[in-house]
Amino acid sequence: MALFDDVRAIALALPEVVETTSYGTPSFKVRRAMLARLHDDGERLVVRTTMEDQAALHAEDPVRYTVPDHYAGYPFVVVPLAAIDRAELRELLTDAWLLRAPATLRARHPDLG
Repeated sequence: MALFDDVRAIALALPEVVETTSYGTPSFKVRRAMLARLHDDGERLVVRTTMEDQAALHAEDPVRYTVPDHYAGYPFVVVPLAAIDRAELRELLTDAWLLRAPATLRARHPDLG
């Protein structure tokens, strides 16, 4: 089970990630590009992904990895924090960072990808 404090610690350990707000909830961005945000319900995390990964995650476990109507057609998955562990959370956030960080920043951190 992951806690939002785990999200914060993992996200802020990634290069140039800052905590801000999106839609009134805490979010994490790299150079203004959002990686993840706390869902309005305070119990789930909205995480940036690719459309392909979104489909694969949802197909693998549709209870854990949901795509609410609001996010249909957008590259995000919504996952309950209580349903994932720290290792899985780290992987989701690192993958989101790799998608959103500029190439020059990614090149300086080959260990992440």
